[in-house]
Amino acid sequence: MTEPAVPVTIASGANDVVARPQGCTNLKLRRLARVVGRHYDAELLAGAGITAPQYSLLSHVVHAGPMRPSDLAQALTLTPSSLTRNLQPLVERGWLEVQPGVDGRSRLVVATEAGRAHRASAKAAWKAAQLDLNERLGPELVVQLHQILDDCTRLIESR
Repeated sequence: MTEPAVPVTIASGANDVVARPQGCTNLKLRRLARVVGRHYDAELLAGAGITAPQYSLLSHVVHAGPMRPSDLAQALTLTPSSLTRNLQPLVERGWLEVQPGVDGRSRLVVATEAGRAHRASAKAAWKAAQLDLNERLGPELVVQLHQILDDCTRLIESR
């Protein structure tokens, strides 16, 4: 079901233009996320044998230090099942470990030395993907995109 379009006036000098949102915002964001994800995956898989979500997860644990899985999932805005799915290959490769926590019921996700080293080498592939995307979109558009995404996240989460 489509909601009625809300007119937005865009000032363009002498001739103002009324823009109306078209299509589904969720669909457009998911499409963009898939395209961008494939772009990063192509660089990371070819250069480091790791997917973009796995690289993000590994990087977060390397930078933040040992974390409870629930805190890690929350920090990355992942569901517990998505965290488990992305964590498993990193544990199997010996880049992350799940160790006992402070009590018998808790666990901690910890980066291994091999994980720290792999993250450092994978950073070059991530950087190549980042620079290529910046070049394709142009730095001005990337800055605008980041601002829009940050603003939208803040506004949606504030409710």
